[in-house]
Amino acid sequence: MMDAKKDVIRELCELEWTMFDRVQNEGGRASCQNDPAFFKKMRACQFESWSEPLLESYKRGVEEAARQGRNPLAEKYAFMMERTHPRDFENIRESLPPVSEEARSLIAAISKIQLDWEREVDSAYPHMRAGGRPLTSDGDTPWQTSFETYLDGELKTYSLETLRLYADYVEKCRAEGRNLAKEVAEHTARAYGYASLEDAERKAAQR
Repeated sequence: MMDAKKDVIRELCELEWTMFDRVQNEGGRASCQNDPAFFKKMRACQFESWSEPLLESYKRGVEEAARQGRNPLAEKYAFMMERTHPRDFENIRESLPPVSEEARSLIAAISKIQLDWEREVDSAYPHMRAGGRPLTSDGDTPWQTSFETYLDGELKTYSLETLRLYADYVEKCRAEGRNLAKEVAEHTARAYGYASLEDAERKAAQR
C-alpha cells in the first residue's frame, strides 16, 4: 500500500475515533468505546480495500460534517434505529440530515453488491464467519443489528460525491472479479495475526 494511502487511512481512523469516542448511547458508554486501538484496526481493514479517490472523498465529507458541528459516527447509529428501534427513531428523525432520492438509489445499488459479496464470503469461510452479525435486515432485533442495516446506516452519512464514487467503485470491482468483502476479511485475518484468510478458517474449524 502506498505511503500516501496509508497516511489518509491513518488520518481517517484518528478523525473517526474522536467522533466515535463522543457517541452517547442510551444504555451508557459501550465497551468498544474504551478500545481505540481495536476501533482503528477494524476501520483500517475496511479502508485498505478502498481506492485513494474514494478515501479522499470520504475524508472530505467527514471533515465537512465536523465543521458543521455534526458527528457522522453518531448519525450512523441513529439511522440504524429506523429498523432496530422504529418508535424511538421517529423521535430523532428530524434531527438527522435528509437523504435524497439519488442517495437512496445509490445506497440500494451499493448494498446489493456488498450483500452478494458477503454471502460469498460467508459460504466460503463458514467457521471464521460463524457468530457474526446476521446478514440481512430480517435478522434485526433491538439487541442485534444486521450487516445490511449497519451498512445502510453508514452509507446514509456519506456525501453524495462519496456515494457516487463508491457506487462506481463497487461496480468496477465486481466487473474485475474482485470481492471487497473478501479483501476486508483478508485484511482482518492478517490484523489478528493469521497468515491468511484460509489460515484463519482452518484454525477456526479446529476450535
